[in-house]
Amino acid sequence: MRQSWPPRWTLRVIPSSQPDSTYRHFPVIKLNFQLAFTLMDAVYIPLLVWRLNEATFHRLKWLLAIAAAFVWFGVWRWAIGNFWEEGYSYVFPAWAQTWMPRIAFVMAGFVAFDLWSLSFRIKGKPVLNFCLLSGMLGSLTHIWAVYRGVVTKPPMLQGASPLAAVVIAFFEYIFYWCIILTIARLMDWMIVKSRNSSS
Repeated sequence: MRQSWPPRWTLRVIPSSQPDSTYRHFPVIKLNFQLAFTLMDAVYIPLLVWRLNEATFHRLKWLLAIAAAFVWFGVWRWAIGNFWEEGYSYVFPAWAQTWMPRIAFVMAGFVAFDLWSLSFRIKGKPVLNFCLLSGMLGSLTHIWAVYRGVVTKPPMLQGASPLAAVVIAFFEYIFYWCIILTIARLMDWMIVKSRNSSS
């Protein structure tokens, strides 16, 4: 029977005797995600660089930490909740299923502060530096994940390119941190507006 296109994106564990039956279209899906993240970053980054001057970005230090903590808590809670059996259980120890979102909540704030600080130490526009540094962070985390077997152990990712996983992470993390930066700016705008209205 000829399979319809596009395939349904239902993720489930498959028997080892049929390693490719459900996930043979997964490389195409990954390519689509990479293209989507690349296109969104190509629009998002110039917009942020244009709208956020250096003084405004400098003011967002602690708001970035707060926004990052909540966003990454949500990302990891969703990811662990939906893909633990299919993917993350092959990379992380069992305790990570409960603790990873909480660890992400704490660590993301420190990471945001570090990215913000490094953005001003590198020549160029701090906002652009922030976005590029966040992409490099994503690639580094996925280099570690590849070392742990993320593209060899889970059935849904077997046969995937390690290089592709690292490259996709670069654009994916840029997009996530652009969202965090946007949330921080909105929080800053509301704070400034509240102060102006009360004065």
